[in-house]
Amino acid sequence: MLNRLLSGDYPRSKVLAVILVAIFLGLAFAPFLFPGVKALSVAAKVLIFVVLVASFDLLLGYTGIVSFAHTMFFGIGAYGIAVATTRLGPTWMALGVGMGGALLLSLLLSLAVGLFSLRVRAIFFAMITLAVAAAFQTLASQLSDITGGEDGLTFKVPEILSPSFEPFEEPFLGVSIDGRLICYYLLFVTAVALMLALLRIVNSPFGRVLQAIRENEFRAEAIGYRVVVYRTTSSVLSALFATMAGAMLALWLRYNGPDTSLSFEIMMDCLLIVVIGGMGTIYGSAIGAVLFLVAQSYLQDLLRLGHEATAGLPWLSALLSPDRWLLWLGVLFVLSVYYFPTGVVGRLRAAAARKAG
Repeated sequence: MLNRLLSGDYPRSKVLAVILVAIFLGLAFAPFLFPGVKALSVAAKVLIFVVLVASFDLLLGYTGIVSFAHTMFFGIGAYGIAVATTRLGPTWMALGVGMGGALLLSLLLSLAVGLFSLRVRAIFFAMITLAVAAAFQTLASQLSDITGGEDGLTFKVPEILSPSFEPFEEPFLGVSIDGRLICYYLLFVTAVALMLALLRIVNSPFGRVLQAIRENEFRAEAIGYRVVVYRTTSSVLSALFATMAGAMLALWLRYNGPDTSLSFEIMMDCLLIVVIGGMGTIYGSAIGAVLFLVAQSYLQDLLRLGHEATAGLPWLSALLSPDRWLLWLGVLFVLSVYYFPTGVVGRLRAAAARKAG
Protein backbone atom coordinates (compact mmCIF):
# COMPACT_ATOMS: atom_id res chain seq x y z
CA MET A 1 0.00 0.00 0.00
CA LEU A 2 2.75 2.44 1.00
CA ASN A 3 4.73 1.46 -2.09
CA ARG A 4 1.77 2.39 -4.31
CA LEU A 5 1.15 5.67 -2.49
CA LEU A 6 4.78 6.77 -2.81
CA SER A 7 5.04 5.34 -6.36
CA GLY A 8 8.06 3.30 -5.27
CA ASP A 9 10.03 6.46 -4.42
CA TYR A 10 11.17 5.72 -0.88
CA PRO A 11 13.27 8.26 1.08
CA ARG A 12 16.28 5.85 0.94
CA SER A 13 17.61 7.31 4.18
CA LYS A 14 16.40 6.61 7.71
CA VAL A 15 17.10 10.19 8.80
CA LEU A 16 15.21 11.55 5.79
CA ALA A 17 12.29 9.19 6.48
CA VAL A 18 12.10 10.40 10.10
CA ILE A 19 12.18 14.05 8.99
CA LEU A 20 9.43 13.50 6.40
CA VAL A 21 7.22 11.66 8.90
CA ALA A 22 7.80 14.45 11.43
CA ILE A 23 6.82 17.09 8.85
CA PHE A 24 3.70 15.13 7.86
CA LEU A 25 2.58 14.65 11.45
CA GLY A 26 3.50 18.22 12.37
CA LEU A 27 1.36 19.62 9.57
CA ALA A 28 -1.44 17.13 10.20
CA PHE A 29 -1.73 18.15 13.86
CA ALA A 30 -0.43 21.72 13.59
CA PRO A 31 -3.62 23.35 14.95
CA PHE A 32 -3.31 21.24 18.12
CA LEU A 33 0.50 21.20 18.49
CA PHE A 34 1.13 24.86 17.69
CA PRO A 35 -1.88 26.90 18.83
CA GLY A 36 -2.22 30.48 17.70
CA VAL A 37 -3.19 32.41 14.59
CA LYS A 38 0.38 32.96 13.40
CA ALA A 39 1.40 29.31 13.75
CA LEU A 40 -1.67 28.16 11.82
CA SER A 41 -1.00 30.71 9.07
CA VAL A 42 2.62 29.56 8.78
CA ALA A 43 1.50 25.91 8.55
CA ALA A 44 -1.04 26.80 5.83
CA LYS A 45 1.62 28.74 3.91
CA VAL A 46 3.93 25.72 4.15
CA LEU A 47 1.23 23.50 2.61
CA ILE A 48 0.73 25.97 -0.25
CA PHE A 49 4.44 26.40 -0.94
CA VAL A 50 5.11 22.66 -0.80
CA VAL A 51 2.79 22.25 -3.80
CA LEU A 52 4.10 25.36 -5.58
CA VAL A 53 7.77 24.44 -5.14
CA ALA A 54 7.20 20.78 -6.05
CA SER A 55 5.49 21.89 -9.27
CA PHE A 56 8.43 24.21 -10.03
CA ASP A 57 10.86 21.36 -9.32
CA LEU A 58 9.06 19.30 -11.97
CA LEU A 59 10.43 21.88 -14.42
CA LEU A 60 13.79 22.78 -12.93
CA GLY A 61 14.86 19.62 -11.13
CA TYR A 62 13.42 16.91 -13.36
CA THR A 63 13.49 18.55 -16.80
CA GLY A 64 16.23 21.15 -16.44
CA ILE A 65 13.98 24.04 -17.57
CA VAL A 66 14.55 27.44 -15.95
CA SER A 67 11.26 29.37 -16.02
CA PHE A 68 10.48 32.69 -14.35
CA ALA A 69 6.80 32.56 -15.33
CA HIS A 70 5.85 30.06 -12.65
CA THR A 71 4.31 32.65 -10.35
CA MET A 72 2.12 33.77 -13.26
CA PHE A 73 0.27 30.46 -13.09
CA PHE A 74 0.23 30.70 -9.29
CA GLY A 75 -1.46 34.09 -9.67
CA ILE A 76 -3.92 32.78 -12.25
CA GLY A 77 -5.14 30.17 -9.75
CA ALA A 78 -5.54 32.78 -7.03
CA TYR A 79 -7.31 35.26 -9.33
CA GLY A 80 -9.57 32.50 -10.66
CA ILE A 81 -10.97 31.90 -7.17
CA ALA A 82 -11.07 35.61 -6.29
CA VAL A 83 -12.84 36.78 -9.46
CA ALA A 84 -15.35 33.90 -9.52
CA THR A 85 -16.42 34.27 -5.89
CA THR A 86 -16.62 38.07 -6.25
CA ARG A 87 -18.92 37.76 -9.27
CA LEU A 88 -20.89 34.61 -8.41
CA GLY A 89 -20.95 34.79 -4.62
CA PRO A 90 -19.45 32.61 -1.86
CA THR A 91 -20.62 29.25 -3.19
CA TRP A 92 -18.96 25.93 -4.01
CA MET A 93 -20.11 26.38 -7.60
CA ALA A 94 -18.19 29.67 -7.77
CA LEU A 95 -15.07 27.93 -6.46
CA GLY A 96 -15.49 25.20 -9.08
CA VAL A 97 -16.01 27.71 -11.90
CA GLY A 98 -13.02 29.76 -10.75
CA MET A 99 -10.80 26.70 -10.48
CA GLY A 100 -11.90 25.35 -13.85
CA GLY A 101 -11.44 28.69 -15.60
CA ALA A 102 -8.01 29.20 -14.04
CA LEU A 103 -6.84 25.71 -15.06
CA LEU A 104 -8.08 26.25 -18.62
CA LEU A 105 -6.30 29.61 -18.91
CA SER A 106 -3.09 28.16 -17.45
CA LEU A 107 -3.32 25.22 -19.85
CA LEU A 108 -3.60 27.52 -22.88
CA LEU A 109 -0.90 29.95 -21.74
CA SER A 110 1.59 27.25 -20.72
CA LEU A 111 0.99 25.44 -24.00
CA ALA A 112 1.61 28.64 -25.95
CA VAL A 113 4.74 29.53 -23.97
CA GLY A 114 6.00 25.95 -24.25
CA LEU A 115 5.46 25.57 -27.99
CA PHE A 116 6.88 28.99 -28.89
CA SER A 117 9.74 29.15 -26.42
CA LEU A 118 11.04 25.68 -25.57
CA ARG A 119 12.87 25.40 -28.88
CA VAL A 120 15.27 28.17 -27.85
CA ARG A 121 18.27 27.79 -25.58
CA ALA A 122 17.84 27.76 -21.81
CA ILE A 123 18.88 31.36 -21.06
CA PHE A 124 16.67 32.77 -23.82
CA PHE A 125 13.72 30.70 -22.62
CA ALA A 126 14.26 32.06 -19.08
CA MET A 127 14.24 35.64 -20.41
CA ILE A 128 11.08 35.02 -22.45
CA THR A 129 9.24 33.61 -19.43
CA LEU A 130 10.43 36.56 -17.32
CA ALA A 131 9.01 38.99 -19.87
CA VAL A 132 5.70 37.09 -20.03
CA ALA A 133 5.40 37.07 -16.23
CA ALA A 134 6.15 40.81 -16.00
CA ALA A 135 3.57 41.55 -18.71
CA PHE A 136 0.92 39.48 -16.91
CA GLN A 137 1.61 41.23 -13.59
CA THR A 138 1.21 44.63 -15.29
CA LEU A 139 -2.00 43.44 -16.93
CA ALA A 140 -3.40 42.24 -13.61
CA SER A 141 -2.65 45.63 -12.06
CA GLN A 142 -4.34 47.57 -14.86
CA LEU A 143 -7.51 45.51 -15.34
CA SER A 144 -9.05 46.99 -12.22
CA ASP A 145 -12.63 46.20 -13.27
CA ILE A 146 -11.83 42.48 -13.19
CA THR A 147 -8.89 42.05 -10.82
CA GLY A 148 -9.34 45.01 -8.48
CA GLY A 149 -6.11 46.57 -9.74
CA GLU A 150 -3.40 47.31 -7.16
CA ASP A 151 -5.93 47.00 -4.33
CA GLY A 152 -6.79 43.41 -5.28
CA LEU A 153 -9.99 41.58 -4.41
CA THR A 154 -11.37 40.69 -0.99
CA PHE A 155 -14.06 38.05 -1.15
CA LYS A 156 -16.12 35.66 0.93
CA VAL A 157 -15.89 31.85 0.88
CA PRO A 158 -18.59 29.23 1.54
CA GLU A 159 -19.86 29.50 5.11
CA ILE A 160 -18.33 26.21 6.24
CA LEU A 161 -14.86 27.64 5.45
CA SER A 162 -15.52 31.00 7.08
CA PRO A 163 -13.97 31.79 10.50
CA SER A 164 -17.45 32.68 11.81
CA PHE A 165 -18.68 29.11 11.24
CA GLU A 166 -18.59 27.23 14.58
CA PRO A 167 -20.42 23.88 14.47
CA PHE A 168 -19.50 22.96 18.06
CA GLU A 169 -19.74 25.06 21.19
CA GLU A 170 -17.11 23.11 23.11
CA PRO A 171 -13.45 23.10 21.96
CA PHE A 172 -11.77 19.82 21.00
CA LEU A 173 -8.40 19.19 22.71
CA GLY A 174 -8.32 22.86 23.62
CA VAL A 175 -8.89 24.06 20.06
CA SER A 176 -12.10 25.62 18.79
CA ILE A 177 -13.52 23.87 15.73
CA ASP A 178 -14.41 26.59 13.24
CA GLY A 179 -14.40 27.28 9.52
CA ARG A 180 -10.75 28.35 9.61
CA LEU A 181 -9.74 24.94 10.94
CA ILE A 182 -11.89 23.18 8.32
CA CYS A 183 -10.26 25.31 5.61
CA TYR A 184 -6.81 24.34 6.90
CA TYR A 185 -7.59 20.64 6.70
CA LEU A 186 -9.03 21.11 3.22
CA LEU A 187 -5.64 22.59 2.24
CA PHE A 188 -3.83 19.73 4.00
CA VAL A 189 -5.77 16.99 2.18
CA THR A 190 -5.36 18.83 -1.15
CA ALA A 191 -1.61 19.29 -0.64
CA VAL A 192 -1.08 15.61 0.24
CA ALA A 193 -3.12 14.47 -2.79
CA LEU A 194 -1.21 16.79 -5.16
CA MET A 195 2.16 15.70 -3.77
CA LEU A 196 1.27 12.03 -4.25
CA ALA A 197 0.17 12.85 -7.81
CA LEU A 198 3.51 14.56 -8.49
CA LEU A 199 5.37 11.55 -7.08
CA ARG A 200 3.40 9.33 -9.45
CA ILE A 201 4.30 11.57 -12.42
CA VAL A 202 8.05 11.78 -11.76
CA ASN A 203 8.34 8.04 -11.10
CA SER A 204 6.40 7.04 -14.21
CA PRO A 205 8.03 6.26 -17.59
CA PHE A 206 7.16 9.85 -18.55
CA GLY A 207 9.12 11.16 -15.55
CA ARG A 208 12.15 9.05 -16.41
CA VAL A 209 12.16 10.45 -19.93
CA LEU A 210 12.16 13.94 -18.43
CA GLN A 211 15.22 13.04 -16.37
CA ALA A 212 16.91 11.61 -19.46
CA ILE A 213 16.25 14.90 -21.28
CA ARG A 214 17.70 16.82 -18.34
CA GLU A 215 20.89 14.72 -18.36
CA ASN A 216 21.45 14.70 -22.14
CA GLU A 217 18.90 16.30 -24.42
CA PHE A 218 20.65 15.27 -27.64
CA ARG A 219 20.94 11.62 -26.63
CA ALA A 220 17.23 11.51 -25.68
CA GLU A 221 16.36 12.98 -29.08
CA ALA A 222 18.67 10.51 -30.81
CA ILE A 223 16.97 7.42 -29.31
CA GLY A 224 13.56 8.58 -30.52
CA TYR A 225 12.01 10.79 -27.85
CA ARG A 226 10.47 14.04 -29.10
CA VAL A 227 12.10 16.41 -26.64
CA VAL A 228 9.88 19.40 -27.42
CA VAL A 229 6.73 17.34 -26.78
CA TYR A 230 7.98 16.05 -23.43
CA ARG A 231 9.26 19.44 -22.31
CA THR A 232 6.02 21.14 -23.33
CA THR A 233 3.98 18.51 -21.47
CA SER A 234 6.15 19.00 -18.40
CA SER A 235 5.65 22.76 -18.65
CA VAL A 236 1.87 22.35 -18.87
CA LEU A 237 1.68 19.91 -15.92
CA SER A 238 3.87 22.18 -13.81
CA ALA A 239 1.64 25.17 -14.63
CA LEU A 240 -1.54 23.28 -13.67
CA PHE A 241 -0.14 22.25 -10.28
CA ALA A 242 1.04 25.84 -9.65
CA THR A 243 -2.47 27.05 -10.52
CA MET A 244 -3.96 24.75 -7.88
CA ALA A 245 -1.43 26.06 -5.34
CA GLY A 246 -2.58 29.61 -6.16
CA ALA A 247 -6.20 28.61 -5.61
CA MET A 248 -5.21 27.22 -2.21
CA LEU A 249 -3.59 30.55 -1.30
CA ALA A 250 -6.67 32.59 -2.28
CA LEU A 251 -8.97 30.22 -0.39
CA TRP A 252 -6.90 30.63 2.76
CA LEU A 253 -6.40 34.41 2.61
CA ARG A 254 -9.84 35.26 1.18
CA TYR A 255 -7.97 37.99 -0.67
CA ASN A 256 -5.74 38.27 -3.72
CA GLY A 257 -3.74 41.05 -5.31
CA PRO A 258 -0.69 41.47 -7.58
CA ASP A 259 1.79 41.53 -4.70
CA THR A 260 0.15 38.54 -3.01
CA SER A 261 0.54 35.97 -5.78
CA LEU A 262 2.40 37.56 -8.72
CA SER A 263 5.43 39.23 -7.13
CA PHE A 264 8.93 38.31 -8.26
CA GLU A 265 9.80 37.76 -4.60
CA ILE A 266 7.68 34.59 -4.62
CA MET A 267 9.66 33.33 -7.62
CA MET A 268 12.91 33.93 -5.73
CA ASP A 269 11.54 32.13 -2.68
CA CYS A 270 10.72 29.12 -4.88
CA LEU A 271 14.28 29.04 -6.22
CA LEU A 272 15.75 29.25 -2.73
CA ILE A 273 13.48 26.50 -1.38
CA VAL A 274 14.30 24.17 -4.29
CA VAL A 275 18.04 24.66 -3.71
CA ILE A 276 17.74 24.15 0.05
CA GLY A 277 15.59 21.03 -0.20
CA GLY A 278 17.33 19.50 -3.20
CA MET A 279 16.56 19.74 -6.90
CA GLY A 280 15.02 16.74 -8.61
CA THR A 281 13.45 15.44 -5.39
CA ILE A 282 9.78 16.01 -4.66
CA TYR A 283 10.56 15.41 -0.99
CA GLY A 284 12.99 18.33 -1.09
CA SER A 285 10.13 20.77 -1.62
CA ALA A 286 8.56 19.74 1.69
CA ILE A 287 11.79 20.00 3.69
CA GLY A 288 12.89 23.22 1.97
CA ALA A 289 9.49 24.88 2.43
CA VAL A 290 9.41 24.06 6.15
CA LEU A 291 12.98 25.27 6.78
CA PHE A 292 12.66 28.45 4.73
CA LEU A 293 9.19 29.56 5.83
CA VAL A 294 9.75 28.80 9.51
CA ALA A 295 13.02 30.78 9.37
CA GLN A 296 11.32 33.59 7.47
CA SER A 297 8.44 33.74 9.95
CA TYR A 298 10.25 33.34 13.27
CA LEU A 299 13.79 34.63 12.67
CA GLN A 300 12.77 38.16 13.68
CA ASP A 301 11.35 36.85 16.96
CA LEU A 302 14.56 34.95 17.73
CA LEU A 303 16.69 37.96 16.87
CA ARG A 304 14.54 40.15 19.12
CA LEU A 305 15.27 37.81 22.04
CA GLY A 306 18.98 37.85 21.22
CA HIS A 307 18.90 41.64 20.86
CA GLU A 308 17.38 42.06 24.32
CA ALA A 309 19.69 39.47 25.92
CA THR A 310 22.83 41.20 24.63
CA ALA A 311 21.78 44.76 25.50
CA GLY A 312 24.99 45.13 27.52
CA LEU A 313 27.11 44.54 24.40
CA PRO A 314 26.16 47.33 21.98
CA TRP A 315 27.98 45.91 18.94
CA LEU A 316 26.50 42.44 19.36
CA SER A 317 23.06 43.82 20.19
CA ALA A 318 23.14 45.91 16.99
CA LEU A 319 24.16 42.85 14.98
CA LEU A 320 21.23 40.88 16.40
CA SER A 321 18.70 43.62 15.69
CA PRO A 322 15.39 42.25 14.33
CA ASP A 323 15.72 44.73 11.46
CA ARG A 324 18.67 42.67 10.17
CA TRP A 325 16.68 39.45 9.78
CA LEU A 326 17.19 39.44 6.01
CA LEU A 327 20.96 39.53 6.54
CA TRP A 328 20.81 36.49 8.81
CA LEU A 329 18.42 34.71 6.47
CA GLY A 330 20.99 35.23 3.70
CA VAL A 331 23.76 33.89 5.95
CA LEU A 332 21.68 30.79 6.74
CA PHE A 333 21.05 30.24 3.02
CA VAL A 334 24.77 30.54 2.15
CA LEU A 335 25.64 28.07 4.91
CA SER A 336 22.96 25.62 3.76
CA VAL A 337 24.26 25.73 0.18
CA TYR A 338 27.86 25.31 1.39
CA TYR A 339 27.16 22.33 3.63
CA PHE A 340 24.35 20.86 1.51
CA PRO A 341 25.34 21.55 -2.14
CA THR A 342 22.87 18.93 -3.39
CA GLY A 343 20.20 20.04 -0.92
CA VAL A 344 19.14 18.40 2.31
CA VAL A 345 17.60 15.40 0.55
CA GLY A 346 20.61 14.87 -1.73
CA ARG A 347 23.04 15.07 1.19
CA LEU A 348 21.07 12.63 3.36
CA ARG A 349 20.63 10.14 0.52
CA ALA A 350 24.32 10.32 -0.35
CA ALA A 351 25.27 9.73 3.29
CA ALA A 352 22.93 6.74 3.48
CA ALA A 353 24.40 5.31 0.26
CA ARG A 354 27.97 5.65 1.57
CA LYS A 355 26.99 3.96 4.82
CA ALA A 356 25.30 1.12 2.98
CA GLY A 357 28.29 0.71 0.67
